[in-house]
Amino acid sequence: MQDATALAPGFHDLGLPTSLVNNLTKQGYREPTAIQAGTIPPLLKGRDVVGIAQTGTGKTAAFALPILADIDIALAKPQALILCPTRELSMQVAEAFETYAKGLSGLRVLTVCGGADMRNQLRVLKQGVHIVVATPGRLLDHLNRGTADFSRIATVVLDEADEMLRMGFIDDVDTILAKTPKERRVALFSATMPPRIRQIASKHLNDPIEIAASQASSISDNIEQHYWLAKGASKIEALKRILAYEDTDGVIVFTRTRDSTSGVAEQLCQAGYKAAALNGDMDQKLRVRTVEQLKSGGLNIVVATDVAARGLDVDRITHVINHDIPFDEEAYVHRIGRTGRAGRTGKAILFVTPREKRLLRNIERLTKKPIAEFTLPSERAIAKRKLKAFAATVEQQLTQPPTDDIAELIDDLHANGAVDYRDIAIALAALNAGTRAVKRDKKSVPKVTLPANEDASTPSPKAKEKRASKDRNNQSTDGRKLGQATPLKDHPDVPMERFRIEVGRKHGVEPREIVGAVANEAGIEGEFIGIINIQESFSTIDLPEGMPKPILKHLKKTRVKGVNLGMSRVG
Repeated sequence: MQDATALAPGFHDLGLPTSLVNNLTKQGYREPTAIQAGTIPPLLKGRDVVGIAQTGTGKTAAFALPILADIDIALAKPQALILCPTRELSMQVAEAFETYAKGLSGLRVLTVCGGADMRNQLRVLKQGVHIVVATPGRLLDHLNRGTADFSRIATVVLDEADEMLRMGFIDDVDTILAKTPKERRVALFSATMPPRIRQIASKHLNDPIEIAASQASSISDNIEQHYWLAKGASKIEALKRILAYEDTDGVIVFTRTRDSTSGVAEQLCQAGYKAAALNGDMDQKLRVRTVEQLKSGGLNIVVATDVAARGLDVDRITHVINHDIPFDEEAYVHRIGRTGRAGRTGKAILFVTPREKRLLRNIERLTKKPIAEFTLPSERAIAKRKLKAFAATVEQQLTQPPTDDIAELIDDLHANGAVDYRDIAIALAALNAGTRAVKRDKKSVPKVTLPANEDASTPSPKAKEKRASKDRNNQSTDGRKLGQATPLKDHPDVPMERFRIEVGRKHGVEPREIVGAVANEAGIEGEFIGIINIQESFSTIDLPEGMPKPILKHLKKTRVKGVNLGMSRVG
């Protein structure tokens, strides 16, 4: 067995094409990780490889770069097959391929996973693809149907093989490997090597080189670590609360996918934060400008993927928030290492769904440090924090010379409206601090008279029709309103909202089928899915408030009983 940590070449020493090396440099890669240095050269020579990467550093690049080095763009048939245990990891791997391959014109990568539209997968396969990233079940379905030509597969990668074993997919993996060309090379990556994985390697790999990568993974004592047990689609609400309460300067929010970076950044901008996405779709000039804005204070929040954040070094980062937990434990260490630098203190907060607790424990084992649970600040606590900050601002302002115009304005308000100075101060404070003004006696509130023909109680014909159309959409077939979401019995603290979906009784749908689709596609735990009302031609479902736009967009296209859910918010 070879110890990958003993190898320390640069990317240019590994035998990769110059175009790929230049691309990596532009994306902020400085030098290969241990697993990359150990596996890329033998894979480029066509050897089979077993990568035992307990820290998991850089596994995707370790197999993606050799595949891209050998790909034949002119041959529009699948040449590389990557098997992953989950849909989320498949999407992440596919995006990494596209990022590493920038400038490689014509490359086509397809994810083949359960829950996605089979017809779309068939159409893209027929048009021609070069790389297929798949979960075992759906890929085996294609193989059994004969709906794809895998005769030109040159490389097969098993990513997180031990996880596929844990999830019960390893027999499917065995069958898939048996159906691929015998002359292909195989790369198997696994954090552990249980007997069944050893058996698969012995059966399907030809004289493999075994690389063991282990790196010291230390976290600065200056970084305070916490995790929050996330509750489905309420992650964005949690993120907003944390940003409203914490004393932050620069913040990096990490997500798994490019789409998520854009969706989260957009929602933060709508909430009034200076935020921007940093992902693999950005050209180098835009990336440099975004990083410079973060350094200078033009931006306070950057929402990034692991790949896009490579080489990101900004001193003012006080917080790293992991909106999505990384599949790779070492990636977590790299993420939070971007705060707490140069003797400064930093804070790292990790969002973990109940089904991801295993990944949390893996991180704790790797770092040899416990991660404390974090309680979200309440709205009342956030309001108090804002008032305290506002009070400090007022005290600072009182030390400055008075402004004649402002003083004159206050005197006029007092004289013309017979309003007490204290009431004026409270009103101004409420406006500036973002809190509600204290209710006053109706006599002291000036009456506002609308100009003729602008009576707010009389909407225009266009507004009437818009309201009527909205009311029709939000009524059941018997004319009743669709109503409001009902709080969860076991989680009354989770704010809920009601959604309409375009599948109902006439389609033969059952509640369990709706629950399964939403849970799998949106990543919402079943205990956070509320009441489902099935009507004749549509249904309603109660879900946690604050569903990100990319997830809602995806759910609109998710099919149940052959029908797009077409999910939309009620009200």
